[in-house]
Amino acid sequence: MEEFITIEEDVETEVVEKKSKFIANLIYVDTIEKAELIIKNMKKKYFDARHNCIAYRVIENGRIIEKSSDDGEPSGTAGAPMLTILQKNNLANVLVVVTRYFGGILLGTGGLVRAYSESTLKAIEEATKIEKILGEELKVTLDYNHFENFKYYCKNNKITIINSQYTENVVCKIELEEEKKAKLMGDFETKKINLKEIKELSKKYINKCK
Repeated sequence: MEEFITIEEDVETEVVEKKSKFIANLIYVDTIEKAELIIKNMKKKYFDARHNCIAYRVIENGRIIEKSSDDGEPSGTAGAPMLTILQKNNLANVLVVVTRYFGGILLGTGGLVRAYSESTLKAIEEATKIEKILGEELKVTLDYNHFENFKYYCKNNKITIINSQYTENVVCKIELEEEKKAKLMGDFETKKINLKEIKELSKKYINKCK
């Protein structure tokens, strides 16, 4: 997966449909283990609710893993439509748990699909979204007298300096989109930027530069 959208912070919203209360929790998760642990905790938190329906999409080892559950609602009326909404919005590394407190009036299958979908959409709408893209983390070593020029270069080329260490040289940890790496390496080889060393650290998803 090259690009996806995730959320900056967790969101909780509420929808009432024919006296049934639907509480949606949209939560950032980056592993299946975390997602499953949060689901367990949510079921404990809302132990008195009729249903705790879930859907999540998590990227692990470069591939996306998806799961949904109707948690006792009629098959296909809750988890599946919630997961479909995550897919259509290109959301990943997110978990949505929609908790239903039954209000005494049956909604029917169509009504349930609408209610769980509306709950999920409302949470997504209220969340602050972040675009992620596959990038790389590198370590760069340079002389102190070239540091200001390098900072200027990074700003112009949408390269993020994560941190800097000041020892005998300046050692910076940087991250950049994969497609920008070739230019950096080319400018290093042709001495357009004065660096002593570039070391590749790891591939990772980074915030997409706008």
